[in-house]
Amino acid sequence: MRHLLAIACLVSAFLIGCGSSNPSQTQQLDGSTTSDSTLGTDVADDAANWDTLADAIGGADTNGTEPDTNGTEPDANGTEDANVTPDVAIGPDANSQKTIETVFVILLENHDWSEIKDSDSAPYINKTLLPIGAHAEQYKNPTDLHPSEPNYIWLEAGDNLGITDDKDPGSHHLSTTDHLVTQLVNAGFTWKVYAEGISGDDCPLVSSGLYGAKHVPQLYFDDVTDNNSSSSQYCIDHVRPFSELESDLANNKVADYNFLVPDLCNDMHGGFNTTCPYVISDLVKIGDTWLSKQVPKILDSDVFKASGVLFIVADEGSNSISDGPIPFIALGTNVKPGYAGNVYYDHSSLLRSIETIFGLPYLRAAKTATDISDLFTKFP
Repeated sequence: MRHLLAIACLVSAFLIGCGSSNPSQTQQLDGSTTSDSTLGTDVADDAANWDTLADAIGGADTNGTEPDTNGTEPDANGTEDANVTPDVAIGPDANSQKTIETVFVILLENHDWSEIKDSDSAPYINKTLLPIGAHAEQYKNPTDLHPSEPNYIWLEAGDNLGITDDKDPGSHHLSTTDHLVTQLVNAGFTWKVYAEGISGDDCPLVSSGLYGAKHVPQLYFDDVTDNNSSSSQYCIDHVRPFSELESDLANNKVADYNFLVPDLCNDMHGGFNTTCPYVISDLVKIGDTWLSKQVPKILDSDVFKASGVLFIVADEGSNSISDGPIPFIALGTNVKPGYAGNVYYDHSSLLRSIETIFGLPYLRAAKTATDISDLFTKFP
């Protein structure tokens, strides 16, 4: 309403001022006149007033609706709250609506959202990430899909493809080429995995220590590993140590699609016979601290600021039993800041959304899934 009143007043003042027989008198809306040497006196002043009018018009919605003022109504004196900040597009560049070009995905492990939201063990997630990002309140793993590995396969292929356990790729290597990273390559895009706990000297097909091959779904596809070969150069080139991420970000060498795999401690999983604790609150704190160190490196990079988005998601609910809701946070280009969405999503939704970003065909369950566009001001 503020913009419409400004436009009406400026139009009236301009037209009346131009038609006045006395350039020093400007007629008011109530019929009175007042001295005004800035309206209707010369061409330069008139042009300045049109500039002001154009600025006012520019503040209106191009579809003819008024800009959102966060629902604030004028007070009893007919004035609006001066502290109201109009809604704007929030992303790497708050002044424009960009198209997403670079995707990062971080996988967390085995926690319901209720164990993290408002938790004192997760100050970075709750106090830093949620205010600047959008999150889903109803994101779940596919119904009754447990343990971890089938959920990772689903994120890559839109189905668990018959896998129902956590065995290494040697037990479950798949011949299909209908999965995300091969879609990306066929469409001219690049991809890379950054995983903690690997050397980068071979294709990491065997779990060891805090590294779980089950958390790298790309390794289960024969076209990535040259039929489950630890010496596959294609695999070695694309599945890299996590320590390389920082330098790749600094040198703009990250891929179009980047899949980030923390180790079994930093992803909040934990495990027996490891150096990582198995107490939920401790694991949440460890994972939150890890995010506080790694996420800023992504958010501060030029490639992310230009057109990037980061998705932080858990694979499944607590103890590999619960379906959730599980954590899902979106950060970056065109994301609604501080937004909590209540649309139902699962891993098919994330896969569909990534395929939408890159203009790829939808795989299996992604064909009928709901994308995550509700979390964005513009998608993709």
